[in-house]
Amino acid sequence: MTFHDHKTGAPALASKSPRPSRRTSRTAFTAAPPAADDPLLGFAPYLHKQPRKNAITPDRQRAFISALAASGIVTQAAREIGASMEALYKLRQLPGAEGFAAAWEAAIDRGVARLEDCLLARALEGEERPIVSAGKLLGTWRHFDNRLAMFLLRQRRPARWGQADAFAALRPGHPVYERLRAEWLARDAEDEEEIIASINAKLDAMQAREAAVRVLLAAPDAEEEAEEA
Repeated sequence: MTFHDHKTGAPALASKSPRPSRRTSRTAFTAAPPAADDPLLGFAPYLHKQPRKNAITPDRQRAFISALAASGIVTQAAREIGASMEALYKLRQLPGAEGFAAAWEAAIDRGVARLEDCLLARALEGEERPIVSAGKLLGTWRHFDNRLAMFLLRQRRPARWGQADAFAALRPGHPVYERLRAEWLARDAEDEEEIIASINAKLDAMQAREAAVRVLLAAPDAEEEAEEA
C-alpha cells in the first residue's frame, strides 16, 4: 500500500517509530508511484495465450511495477495487485516476459537508490538520541554514525576511500603485496641505519666531551710538576 500525505501529496512515513534510525529504513516510507508516461512502465508485458480469470495481465504487471518502484518491496507490491509471490516469480521466468523482468529489476534499483539517499542523509545529519536518567528524559544528543559514513564513502568513492579494504585483502605471494613488503623492508632498513648512525654520533660526542674533561683535570697536575722542577 502506498502512503501519502493528504495535505501535501508527498510520500508519508509508513513507520511510526519515534526512532529516526528506523524511519530511514527502506520499509519506512513509499515514494510517489511513477507517472503513466514514465519509461519504466513502457516495457513489453507478458501476454498470456489463454489468460485465466486470475492471470497477471499486462495492466496488473504494470500496476505491480508501479507499486514496486514506489515501495522497493516485492511482497508489498504483490499484495497491492493481489498476486502471490510464487505466481510473480514464475511469470518473470517465462519466455516472453523479459520486458517484465527487466522492469522489475529497474524498479528495485529505484528502491535501492532511495535507501542510499536515506542512509546518506542519516550519515550527514545524524540522529537524535534521548538522554535518560532515573526514568526521566533529560534531553537529547545527536549521534553521527562514523561507520555508516565510511561505508558510504568506500562505496561511492572507492578510488579514494576503498584502498584500505583492498590492501587488507592482499596475501603473501600477490605481486602488490610483495612490492609493498619490499618497500616497507627497505624503509625499515633505512630507518635502522639512521638510528644507528644517530646513536654512534651521540657516543662519539660523549667520548669527545669525556676526553676534553680529562685534559682539563690533568692540567693542574702538569703545572705543579713544572713548578717543582
